[in-house]
Amino acid sequence: MDEHSCWVVTASADHAARGLREGIVQAGHGKAAPLRRMRAGDGVVIYSPRSTYPDGAALQAFTAIGRITAAEPWVGDMGGGFRPWRRGVDWLQRAGIAPIRPMLADLDLTRGQTRWGMAFRYGLRGLTAADFTLIEAAMLRAGQGHSKPDAAHLS
Repeated sequence: MDEHSCWVVTASADHAARGLREGIVQAGHGKAAPLRRMRAGDGVVIYSPRSTYPDGAALQAFTAIGRITAAEPWVGDMGGGFRPWRRGVDWLQRAGIAPIRPMLADLDLTRGQTRWGMAFRYGLRGLTAADFTLIEAAMLRAGQGHSKPDAAHLS
């Protein structure tokens, strides 16, 4: 992964599930700037603090992982005048939901942080290749139990 960057996007699990279905990722409530930092081939993982937006149950888990495919972001149309920016993603379909708590001491992003949730406050953040690999392994183990971010069972 030397030639590519890795990213973590903060989004509720219901939004992650929609992104998985549509093969896209959005960040920062549809802002373009965060997505313009990404490039094709970059790793991306979604951290979901909650099951549904905005007031769902606490989840605190990684809910999707994949690679950026689209060379540039584009504007989608979700109706009602909401036109968020998006990037294409090849999501790893066999990945499952992996709780973050067992990884807190091992992730470069959270190691030694008492207020580790602040790392996810801004919606998009760079992630080390080591963290991406650790999260991917945990999600693949979780996927063996078929735990997927399905909006139908999260609401």
